[in-house]
Amino acid sequence: MTDLKSEAKKSSSTRFSRRTILKTASAAGAFLAAPSLIPAKALGKNGAVPPSDKVVLGGLGIGGRGSYDLRRLMQEPDVICVAACDPQKSRLEQTKQLIDSRYENSDCATYRDIREYLAERTDIDALLITTGDRWHALASIMAMRAGKDVYSEKPSSMTIAEGQGVVDTAQRYCRVYQSGMQRLSEANFTFANELLRLGRLGEVRTVRAHIAPWDAAKMSFDWRPGEPEPPIEETDWDAWLGPCPWRPYHSQYCKGGWRGYYDFHTSCIGEWGAHTFAQCQVAIGAADTSAIDYGYVDNESGDGMVTKFANGVNMILERDLEKKYWHGSCGVRYEGTEGWVAIADGYEKPEVSNPALLADFDKIVNEYSERTLRPMNHWRNFVDCIKNRRSAVANPVVMHRSMTTVHAANICMWLLRDMKFDPIKEEFLDDAEANRLRSRAMREPWII
Repeated sequence: MTDLKSEAKKSSSTRFSRRTILKTASAAGAFLAAPSLIPAKALGKNGAVPPSDKVVLGGLGIGGRGSYDLRRLMQEPDVICVAACDPQKSRLEQTKQLIDSRYENSDCATYRDIREYLAERTDIDALLITTGDRWHALASIMAMRAGKDVYSEKPSSMTIAEGQGVVDTAQRYCRVYQSGMQRLSEANFTFANELLRLGRLGEVRTVRAHIAPWDAAKMSFDWRPGEPEPPIEETDWDAWLGPCPWRPYHSQYCKGGWRGYYDFHTSCIGEWGAHTFAQCQVAIGAADTSAIDYGYVDNESGDGMVTKFANGVNMILERDLEKKYWHGSCGVRYEGTEGWVAIADGYEKPEVSNPALLADFDKIVNEYSERTLRPMNHWRNFVDCIKNRRSAVANPVVMHRSMTTVHAANICMWLLRDMKFDPIKEEFLDDAEANRLRSRAMREPWII
């Protein structure tokens, strides 16, 4: 085929002959008249999504839960995952294999440094962040500053200050953000929330939120004994630690053994409260605020702590070891003057005080989706919001305000006293010691 650019360059120094002009025009016409060379999928035919309409996704710190999230996102026909980043070689290779097997190729690019990753991959629209807790907020902020939308697993902040940083960054850079509080997109939990919102339970003054029945609120300030550090090519220990204080390498940290340590975790309260507090706060109309009173309880976990919101609703933290309020994980229960509803993982339908409350289950869930334009699919909601630029169901404000309640409950347990919190100023009242715990020092260069 004639090179049209080279022909154009010749025209500036030599005169075209009539034959040359006709030959060039003929070649160009032949190119334009060859639609059979364009694959049908590139045009969006036969149900395929054209590349121009696909959301280009990258993964960061993909492990067990992250692999589940990644599979769910890659099931969406308008999502394509092209790259992954992880400071651990073994996990990075596993993630690449997962992505390549989905697309039946070997195209997934790999990176070990998040800074290089974000700088080079300007083609990536969104980042799936499923690192350990210590990295969630910082990686989200770095990604949004680089122009990426973010899906971050929970708990999505380690401190009140980190949550503020996520909210500010999302607003400043106009980014879509979804926290992995997926029960906000599940029919059973949504139905329970709607029963409360619609007044079907009467006046609700008490809600109960599940906290993890293992570990403690009072975490260890110690650290594991050091082991020989692996070669940086196998595990970049500095990058794995990220903003946390420098600690000696121990292989168990890299296998999830960081839970229960203050440096890395948000305690048993944050482990499940990251889900259940958000659930309760959305239900009681407090998604944009946090609890104002925290009552210290003399135990290791915070079990039985009463947190009170400005609207008068009490949210009680429950381990529920005797399964008095629900069975299953991440349970919530809403108690009103005209009935109650309880739901946790593994239910076919919510438990209610009166079976008549379940009569409109499908109708209520469908009307919620129609009103909010949110499907009962947390990952689809994220993708839809990337395209329509709406706010996701677990948006930065919902995440931050519910996680602030988590962090304040932790601080109450650590300082062994009742707390009062101003959710407008986002500070504890007359308590300098508590206010200092709203943030943690971050280790350079891993700082907000």
